[in-house]
Amino acid sequence: MTNSIAEIEDADCIFVIGSNTTVAHPLVAHRVYQAKAKGAKLIVADPRRIHMTLVADLYMQQKLGSDVALLNGMMSVILANNWHNKAFVEERTEGFDKLEELLKDYSPEKVSEICGVPPEDIVKAAELYARSERSTILYAMGITQHSHGVDNVKCLANLAMLTGQIGRPSTGVNPLRGQNNVQGACDMGGLPNVYPAYQPVIDEGVKKKFEDAWQAPLSQKVGYTIMEMMHGLEDGSVKGMVIMGENPVGSDPDTNHVRHALQSAEFLVVMDIFLTDTAELAHVALPGACFAEKDGTFSNTERNVLRVRKAVDPPGEAKPDWRIICDLSTRFGLPMSYGSPEEIFQEIAKVTPSYAGLSYERLEKGGIPWPCPSADHPGTPILHKDRFTRGKGLFHAIEYRPPDELVDAEYPFQLTTGRFFPHYHTGTMTRNSPTLDREMPEGYVELHPDDARELGLKNNDRAKIVSRRGEVVSKALLTDLVEKGTIFMSFHFMEANANVLTNPALDPICKIPELKVCAVRVEKLKEPEAAVAQE
Repeated sequence: MTNSIAEIEDADCIFVIGSNTTVAHPLVAHRVYQAKAKGAKLIVADPRRIHMTLVADLYMQQKLGSDVALLNGMMSVILANNWHNKAFVEERTEGFDKLEELLKDYSPEKVSEICGVPPEDIVKAAELYARSERSTILYAMGITQHSHGVDNVKCLANLAMLTGQIGRPSTGVNPLRGQNNVQGACDMGGLPNVYPAYQPVIDEGVKKKFEDAWQAPLSQKVGYTIMEMMHGLEDGSVKGMVIMGENPVGSDPDTNHVRHALQSAEFLVVMDIFLTDTAELAHVALPGACFAEKDGTFSNTERNVLRVRKAVDPPGEAKPDWRIICDLSTRFGLPMSYGSPEEIFQEIAKVTPSYAGLSYERLEKGGIPWPCPSADHPGTPILHKDRFTRGKGLFHAIEYRPPDELVDAEYPFQLTTGRFFPHYHTGTMTRNSPTLDREMPEGYVELHPDDARELGLKNNDRAKIVSRRGEVVSKALLTDLVEKGTIFMSFHFMEANANVLTNPALDPICKIPELKVCAVRVEKLKEPEAAVAQE
């Protein structure tokens, strides 16, 4: 996030797009509701009528995968009405001319034909966002998990820069991370092209710095993303894999392909706190410790580095992840003899510029947001206050592209995926909680009543959902939360996992898969089939 969570409460306008905030980030949603109570305007754009639309001043139900068109339409309106921040654009950005030229082709009327949002709503959204004193954008995986996810994010950055709604309190572009330490994992180099603090692996100076720190030779070659690793297992270019705290059999697209890829590994190690569907495929499963059973730090969605303190001992043979990694590394021939998480953090501060001023001693007093370059630096709750990291902010002229997979006669419905309120991700933890599992012991497919009527489906009937990659059986829930022609499923339930169906097509830049839209057909199960499915 460019700004802190607390600042949301003081925004004058909040634009939520691609985020079911109430379900996936309830504490952030509370801040949104607090802002609403203070008079803030709330714009929600989502293909599904999520809970937050009940209190929205404006709800835009765009078609799946049409976010670039919608955002370009809003910016076209802003320029046409001179609602943009001319001083900010001139002083702090570059590339504006190309964007301005592109936006001439994105009138509200033309955009409406693409995304299904009425032209007057596009105009209203543009005015609310651009003319408010402090407007903030909240987004999540509904924006990123597309074959053009990078384009979506760049368009949000364009919108914020065009209006000068960045670098000030209660403004900014604020991604809501999917899990409690996703930000920290990225900060520590959990990406194939960077070392900690996003230092590029292709930089010779960076390479030498880490070789000196770790006393080991390193490669300048960019590594594989998750989906590329799976393909590597199948074609033999990847021989083995260590998976830590991840359940790709449940969370990655095209489950049948993922399962086959993992079964192709010559050696598979999985570290987790439960025996997940992925761990069941492992040659060796190593029991890890959960957050309450270890010391360390998390870096949360607002870049706040927070201490985590051990409350109880891990059960049985379970160990904290850092100890398992040290043991594995030592057995592979690179001795690691760290004595504690604090000792590891001290090394982090030495090699990670944005963490250089952090220490356990300072973090004992509370979280500190990076960048924090020195011991006397207070941390940085707001990014880009006076300048962007690259100097001037760069506008990108982004053309709309449709989703990778479109509907046709054989697969006439569009599927999108997400979470239901009692459960989290692949259900690894929540389905092991009796209380949460009682709330929702099985999943269902949401479909519009008009579509259900045509298919002969009633509430709780068993439906078969089929894509080009596989099929699942699920209970039907008739609801107008989804548009006609669109269905919604979760990936919490392995017995009816939407990711059996989803499309592994990748964004060409960041290689994230298009989990949020694919083409499917829906069939009502005949009684004998339904009985088998229930068994």
